[in-house]
Amino acid sequence: MRSSRPAHFSGLDWRAASKCTGGNCVEVATMGEMIAVRDSKNPEGAVLVYTATEWNEFAANVRKGQYDHLV
Repeated sequence: MRSSRPAHFSGLDWRAASKCTGGNCVEVATMGEMIAVRDSKNPEGAVLVYTATEWNEFAANVRKGQYDHLV
């Protein structure tokens, strides 16, 4: 994972989950082989960048409930 300033990411097609309401969302965008993630409430803030492998592992663990204890 890397963190960077959003100027490098202004042209990306940012998407949030369809069930996201109230602006409390995580937005994701693809950048070739990388996945960019940001907070919808702060689009000018930091952007986290993951490899496709890192993102797929994270998403699989979310689906398994691996992080449910954090909510």
